[in-house]
Amino acid sequence: MSENSAAPTHVYPAFQAHDPRAVIDFLVGLGFVETAAYADDAGVIQHAQVDWPEGGGVMLGIHKPDGPFTQQPGTTSVYVVAADVEAVHARAVAVGAVIDRPLDSPSYGGQEFGLRDPEGNQWGFGSYGGEPRRG
Repeated sequence: MSENSAAPTHVYPAFQAHDPRAVIDFLVGLGFVETAAYADDAGVIQHAQVDWPEGGGVMLGIHKPDGPFTQQPGTTSVYVVAADVEAVHARAVAVGAVIDRPLDSPSYGGQEFGLRDPEGNQWGFGSYGGEPRRG
């Protein structure tokens, strides 16, 4: 694999929402790309995938309290690595996001901030990409 090619994402945080369309539209406003949204005959989004242009993505769908995979909406936390954190912050402010952790420079380097989506899920955006893998 060349240095410029990224491995395909195999880990997707997944969560449920009372209004998946509102969450998708919010995430698109932050810079995510809507890759798929599958609705049932009533127009309710059962499954969706939104991808972060720099790599990775999330999956979500309508809250199914009696389903085999269920999660209470608003209980997810996701960290997203962004090359230009200030630009993402500006987009978040423009879409009216609830910023619950202001733009800051943590002791381990880079920049980060946190917000909540329309359902209350926590999203962290930062330039810290984690430590290199060992071995």
